[in-house]
Amino acid sequence: MAEHNDDITETLIEFPCDFPIKVMGETHEDFASEIIKTIQKKLPSFDATKIEMRGSTGGKYISLTCTVHVTAKPQLDDIYRALTAHPMVKFAL
Repeated sequence: MAEHNDDITETLIEFPCDFPIKVMGETHEDFASEIIKTIQKKLPSFDATKIEMRGSTGGKYISLTCTVHVTAKPQLDDIYRALTAHPMVKFAL
């Protein structure tokens, strides 16, 4: 019989790694700075130059691809939770 350990969450991601997170929200002049602050609360070493910004065709929405260097899955999960809880964020992938 195979052992099953509920304490271990399986992932296909190998850590440490650089991981791109796409964050989307309505266009706002403070959107990028708010996202940077949110990530840096969980990952103080986050390099804000590792962001690619793209506006929607109509200009109503903006997406940021933020590449974070994470060392473990719980760290990545914490960043996702912080981003999705932010009122300016529509969703994070």
